[in-house]
Amino acid sequence: MIADALAEDRDAGRLLPGTRLPTHRELAERLGVTVGTVTRAYGEAEKRGLVRGEVGRGTYVRDKASPTHMPRPVEEGSAEEGSLVELSINAPATPEGDPASQALRASLEELGRSPRLAELLAYQPPAGGLRHREAGAAWTGRFGLSVRPEQVVVCAGGQHGMEVALAALTQPGDVLATEALTYPGIKVLARRFQLRMQGLAMDADGLLPDALEAACRAGSVRLLYLQPTCHNPTGAVMPEARRREVAEVARRHGVLVLEDDSYGLLPSVRPPPLACFLPESSYFIAGVSKLLTPGLRIGYLVGPARARCERLAEEVGLASLMTTPLMAEVLSRWVEDGTADALVVAQRREAGERQALAREVLGAGVRCRASVPLYHLWLGLPEGRRSEAFTAQARRHGVSVTSADLFGVGPGVVPAAVRVCIGTPRTRALLERGLRRLREVLDAGNEPLAVV
Repeated sequence: MIADALAEDRDAGRLLPGTRLPTHRELAERLGVTVGTVTRAYGEAEKRGLVRGEVGRGTYVRDKASPTHMPRPVEEGSAEEGSLVELSINAPATPEGDPASQALRASLEELGRSPRLAELLAYQPPAGGLRHREAGAAWTGRFGLSVRPEQVVVCAGGQHGMEVALAALTQPGDVLATEALTYPGIKVLARRFQLRMQGLAMDADGLLPDALEAACRAGSVRLLYLQPTCHNPTGAVMPEARRREVAEVARRHGVLVLEDDSYGLLPSVRPPPLACFLPESSYFIAGVSKLLTPGLRIGYLVGPARARCERLAEEVGLASLMTTPLMAEVLSRWVEDGTADALVVAQRREAGERQALAREVLGAGVRCRASVPLYHLWLGLPEGRRSEAFTAQARRHGVSVTSADLFGVGPGVVPAAVRVCIGTPRTRALLERGLRRLREVLDAGNEPLAVV
């Protein structure tokens, strides 16, 4: 009843986004019900996306446009694309000259003359053909991890690799630990596989080993998912010493680790993967889409031993029989002839130049976290600004960013911040337009908040 009333009042405009609701005790006294009744009602409202509880601050009405799922690309040529500068989709830019398209054109012309072309139209083993797994092992070596081809499973992108890993390694009810702020895609998959997510405390360098230790002592953690290099959304890069500590905690408690390295090659210098320090129980995703081009839906999932990799391959076979051999062949050629490395260099340069533009437009006084060339920035908001209200205000001003709430795992862990993606705009002029709109929203101050 209370949750229904909240929904009706919000939809009717009687409760505006950002309105602070009464405390549990205050509302219980007003309505003549128990505190427990209000607590359950607020909990139901939060599940429906009506409100957001913040430890120590209260319960606030959420905007109807607040994201509960990953942002989706706007269709090219649509009215929304023309009116909205999209800075919420985390995709690499197209560097000058579009080198990825040029490379693809050349590769397809070569394949058209290849006597092996017919093989790419036939069924392949679920883990991928040997040639494609060899390319996967070579690509993984670029990240600093030495593996054998039999440890590699070819997947249809990193998201598919995560899904395969969760299907193979977990059971419904298992605890999946992540950083307190994490990639929204893993949250979607956790719900699908009925896993219990636990967000672990982090600092400017990423996950805190003590937080993992405490979680393991409090209960059985089955799998730890993390992004130690170029964390999404904060951009943090975990130092080597911290990686060793996290690996030791995981080893001591028998926790499996799924390491997502979607952006790992954008820094020219980076620590070794955490998997180097926990080779017996680590699974590693060597990304491609964020480093080369998003339409090349290939990723490599690396397991610790062949027997376990056969379990991963089985999950690929159950879901899709195999990953498209044609795209796997294109990427294999790019890895072999150096095209992939050249594309990474081009993306690194473009990301750095776009970052410089963002800092220039947003201003030195803005708390903007990104220490390496990345296509996303973690923008800390000024005192008194709330993530969801700021995101809604920005959209009304013609620029789309992502609220910190989308990344939070567990209550009371979400800071006042937004993720700003600088790779999606097709041109730097369009990017600058969006950033200037964002700067205007920052300068305009917070919209008045109501208290009921």
